[in-house]
Amino acid sequence: MGRPKNQAARREALIDAAGRAIAERGLEGLRIKDIAAEAGMSAGSVLYYYPEMDELVLEVHRGAVERYVAARHACTDPVTDSVERLRALIGSGQPDGAGDPQHSLLYELHRRAERSTGHAALMASLFAREVALYTTVLEVGAVAGAFTLAEPAADVARNLVALEDGYGLHIVSRNSRLTPDEARRLILGYARAATGCAQL
Repeated sequence: MGRPKNQAARREALIDAAGRAIAERGLEGLRIKDIAAEAGMSAGSVLYYYPEMDELVLEVHRGAVERYVAARHACTDPVTDSVERLRALIGSGQPDGAGDPQHSLLYELHRRAERSTGHAALMASLFAREVALYTTVLEVGAVAGAFTLAEPAADVARNLVALEDGYGLHIVSRNSRLTPDEARRLILGYARAATGCAQL
């Protein structure tokens, strides 16, 4: 019974190491030896567990999506006030800066969506789950009387996620004209207009 657990732990270690290597070096120049060095293993060990690099990269993408969604829920689920919950959700969707590892990794992995149905499905899933989270927060707030939605909740949610994605890409791409604080201010401005909530 010990061996499967050890194998599972090694696979997880490789996924984590590959994620760090991708965030640091990007996908274009990623090599097996980079992942091996990051994991403290031999290149042969990497190939033993993941003979195909694409399979490992897909696992990295899957894990990154799950961690990101879980982190957003952790920021919002404990908050009961509708206005503060929406504010927390908006705050959780932006990179802290150009070196933000979580967002940098996701943007890098999303680039595979054009050529891979697996990566495209993960990217679409992340978008759908973020939209669903926003939609729930908006609908609950509307029922509570905190929001008067100018458009259907799902449309507002899609726009909020798209704004996050667009501004986030500029931040991780080192656009000096856009800071994380400025991006949050702009997204909150849209949210105020879309919800009729001046307290945002």
